Amino acid sequence: MPRFRLGQYISATFAVTDWRAFRLCGMDEVGRGAYAGPLVAAAVVLPPRFRHPLLRDSKLLTAHQREAVAEVLRRRAVAWAVAEVPVTDINVRGLGWANVDIFRRLVDLVAADGYCCDGKLRIHASQPVHCLISGDRLVPAVSAASIIAKVHRDALMRELHDNAPHYNWAQNKGYGAPEHRAAIREHGPHPEHRRVFLASVMQTELEMTAS
Repeated sequence: MPRFRLGQYISATFAVTDWRAFRLCGMDEVGRGAYAGPLVAAAVVLPPRFRHPLLRDSKLLTAHQREAVAEVLRRRAVAWAVAEVPVTDINVRGLGWANVDIFRRLVDLVAADGYCCDGKLRIHASQPVHCLISGDRLVPAVSAASIIAKVHRDALMRELHDNAPHYNWAQNKGYGAPEHRAAIREHGPHPEHRRVFLASVMQTELEMTAS
């Protein structure tokens, strides 16, 4: 498999001759698979030739590393923005809608020459958006977006933890850790839980236990 080269990707995808002058906006989301809490996404335009030894997919970093890099990114980025979709909207309109709409909003918030989103989505926004599988590992601006989004959402989940500590959101960040699932069975769902997704997951777990 040929090695991924950012310049070749920008030139071929966005039909430009001088890719170094191209303002690429990277976008990524976090929280899609969580049981609770908002969906969060970020958009970042990095300065030309920006480098950082820890700039990579947020999942490959520790919490301390993410926070340190995010502070640098927020300070040095040409432009950046964060968007949230609250649980109330996810419960009404669905996660699929939320996952597309959040990127539409970010395109309108950050001016750039082109937009690259991690994953495999169809995003009809005010500007064309190219979706790239593993973009968070291949494109520095998308890696930056993944870090900023993750740090932002983790902070939100720590705040939500204070109102419902028995779910331990400060640690599991709303994902399906064993203690989170056990707390749901004991205390029932919280308004910050994604009702449809949670019902499906918990029903599957009951069926697996019974079989």
